[in-house]
Amino acid sequence: MDLEDTLLMMPGPVPVAPRVLRAMSKPMINHRGAEFSAMYDDCCEILADVFQTKNDIFLLSGSGTAAMEAAVACTTEKDDVVLSLENGKFGERFKDIAARYGKVNALENEWGHSFDLNEVEKKLEEGAKTITLIHNETSVGIQNPAKDIGKLAKKHDALFIMDGVTTIGGDLVKTDEWGVDIAVVGSQKCLAAPPGLSMISVSDRAFEAMADKENLPYYLDLKAYKKSADKSQTPYTPAIPLFFALQEALHIVKEESMDARIKRHATGAKAIRAAASAMCIEMFPQLNAEHSHYSNTVTAMKAPEGITGNDIKKDMMARGITIAGGQSHLSGKIFRIGSMGNVQPKDIMLTIQELELVLKKREIISDIGPGVEAASEVLDTLL
Repeated sequence: MDLEDTLLMMPGPVPVAPRVLRAMSKPMINHRGAEFSAMYDDCCEILADVFQTKNDIFLLSGSGTAAMEAAVACTTEKDDVVLSLENGKFGERFKDIAARYGKVNALENEWGHSFDLNEVEKKLEEGAKTITLIHNETSVGIQNPAKDIGKLAKKHDALFIMDGVTTIGGDLVKTDEWGVDIAVVGSQKCLAAPPGLSMISVSDRAFEAMADKENLPYYLDLKAYKKSADKSQTPYTPAIPLFFALQEALHIVKEESMDARIKRHATGAKAIRAAASAMCIEMFPQLNAEHSHYSNTVTAMKAPEGITGNDIKKDMMARGITIAGGQSHLSGKIFRIGSMGNVQPKDIMLTIQELELVLKKREIISDIGPGVEAASEVLDTLL
């Protein structure tokens, strides 16, 4: 099947608007010239609203993991304790990054299970310079309580580093209000730009933590990024075509408005959950209703009895729709449908329709229609 006819319904990368793709074909410019500086400033101005922050924002030529590593590497000495919260694949990644630079005291939950805030506080009482959190753990479809974690971090005087890779630009994120010292996002998720860039917001408090740090990383030195950003530049050669694309994608975000974008993402995820319920498909996350929620940008579901998540993924691909399976030990046990970026109601309806056909052909369900009907009722609220 032609890739141009394939619908990406996975948790990143996401479909990129034609005008964003066209932006990448612009002629190269002097990355030390006024044109690049104007583009850099324009991006940062829009991102400040997206992040909901007055902190410094920097653009890195590297994926979200690069920004995650920059956040930890620039603020952590080898004897510093980092409390890493893990309940999925990317929490595990943050933990592994932290272990390269400091001493990790991890709170490891079963993947997809909510954090107990009392347990988080007990860990903080043991002493920690920093706490890391994945706001939206796409590997299991759970949104973690960033606002509550921020309060605990402040109470125990810990730096709060948050991965907002799959919420910033598509879901409610209040960086300053939640007390997030460093927040990161990737270009290929809710912002709907091509992969390869990450954006990071850094508080004054975080800069204080790195003021006397020895052996800062070279390429990911956030102090170097700040020095260059004060001149509307990057410290090293930027990926110019990706910057062109990011600027155009951010203009789309601005045109839609963050309020409308947040509502669209939340409604799309709700529609997928409603469809799953109508098809008797069980959600994977195990929630503490008071503190955690289902993700608003990806829905993780248990594979129904009689079929694996990998089978569903394969059958959907044959029908021109790319969804995601489970990672690590969850491979085959779950499947995931993304609803982030510029995904529209018609994309969700087509995906649910094809999922019903896949399950009917495999004799997992007997009727076609309940899922589509349930999703339609939810999505009609956007019209």
